[in-house]
Amino acid sequence: MSARLPKRFNTAGPCVPEEHYMLPVLPRLPGVKDMIEGKLYFTIRAPAQSGKTTFLAHLTKAVNDSGEMYALYCSLAALSHVEDRAEALVAIASEINGAMRASDIGTISQKAFKYDASPGMSSPDSKIAIMLNMLCQDLDRGLAVFFDDMDLLTGPGFLSFLAQIRDGFNCRHRPRNNFPASLALAGMRDIRDYVVSGRPGAREAPLGSPFNIVAERMALANFTLEETGRLYRQHTEATGRVFEDGAVERAWRWSEGQPWLVNALARRIVEVKLKDDRSARVTATHVDEAAETLIKRRDTHIRSLPERLKEPRVENVMESVLAGTFAAVSPHDDDSRYCRDLGLLELTEEKRLRPSNPICREVAVRTLTDRIDKFIPVTPCQTWTDGENPLLSGLLAEFQAFWRENADAGAERFLLPKIFRHDEANHVIILFSFLQRALDGGAAVYHEYAEGRGAADLCAVRKGREYRIEIKIDADEPLEDSLAQLSGYLDTAGEKEGWLVIFDQERKMPLDDKFYIKTKQFKNKTIHIFGC
Repeated sequence: MSARLPKRFNTAGPCVPEEHYMLPVLPRLPGVKDMIEGKLYFTIRAPAQSGKTTFLAHLTKAVNDSGEMYALYCSLAALSHVEDRAEALVAIASEINGAMRASDIGTISQKAFKYDASPGMSSPDSKIAIMLNMLCQDLDRGLAVFFDDMDLLTGPGFLSFLAQIRDGFNCRHRPRNNFPASLALAGMRDIRDYVVSGRPGAREAPLGSPFNIVAERMALANFTLEETGRLYRQHTEATGRVFEDGAVERAWRWSEGQPWLVNALARRIVEVKLKDDRSARVTATHVDEAAETLIKRRDTHIRSLPERLKEPRVENVMESVLAGTFAAVSPHDDDSRYCRDLGLLELTEEKRLRPSNPICREVAVRTLTDRIDKFIPVTPCQTWTDGENPLLSGLLAEFQAFWRENADAGAERFLLPKIFRHDEANHVIILFSFLQRALDGGAAVYHEYAEGRGAADLCAVRKGREYRIEIKIDADEPLEDSLAQLSGYLDTAGEKEGWLVIFDQERKMPLDDKFYIKTKQFKNKTIHIFGC
């Protein structure tokens, strides 16, 4: 361990208090101790890389340290490719055995070990129940068992495992303490999706669920803004390097408190960008640069998103959300719940779906734009900046020329099924790709999620300053309404200048009338209007 940097921001594996900056773990899931003390069975849902394993490890230690109950942590991550029912059940029993041997429980119970050594004593469909029964009979107090990575196990073996746990729960008091007093299943998805995944081709959970004994379905919360600041201050206390308030706020805005992203942004800045320069303060610009790097690199936590987007149930929901066509998807149907459980989407207070955080949103959008980038005849360059600020009006004028030349071909080339099924979304994503490629290396372009109003904006960012672009497809909408809408966004952002791009593909008129550039003053705002 380095004396100069005693701890690090962790982005790989469970957190270790002696090695990593970390917040108190158990407060992230209020009520979990009540579940255990009440001898209840429950589930814990947490998206990938959100601290689930770290939480369970600390919970196991806390329960064992209390002296009131034993706790056993068992990961089933190694079973992700086991499909045969009997093989899966034997493998689960083996994992339980290994977990026991690695814990203090292994010095107490011998019956369960002896039983596991003789797998022929029962069928696989009772093996786990009998093994846990023997283990509990050897203990002088109750047992809590926490199964991690449950969603990596699917198929008939998984359903049999659930059924054995249910049957053991129902008779755990005959005789006393003959089965775990409390048990948790933890994974990325809710138990409802576990059951569906166990039945190939099924889209609905069966009425007679083999695991209907759950008292509570719990979910790990992300870090709050205040908690993100507390985590970053640990680094300041250890090294003297200061995170400015604006940097903390920007990091939370990008990550929305997702633990891996909070740590990844900080690690990218302090270990790569600033390295040994502890006198340099961490600014909002540093955070923006780190976010852009994470989006482009798509490391670890976000690497799986492009693969998820290949799943029809994920792609259909994400397209509707990103396009702003909320009527096309219900936030409570199975596919939407699945996307939420994966950590891709979340519900707003208005009960609408939105991407779980801006980084997730950008990766999803850019994964989709990858399909059309080859059609955009713009190479990355620094032409469209004056050294500090993007020359956005000049760049939009070039896009206007490109659109004028390719509008008819574009309608066919960027056919809806290739990107989105919605016309307005395709127009937005083509403009996004054009700007992204032109500004690459000097600035970044992001989608401003247009929650609840059925449209999308773009935002170019350079050195902490934001340049907002409002896009309209319906040329019949009164111009004053569009100006008022953009003016309101600029007020919220504290900006005085904005850009409005109006696509008019429907009305029959001379091209010279469709393609124009105007600048208007509206409520003390300068708004540049580009007709396409």
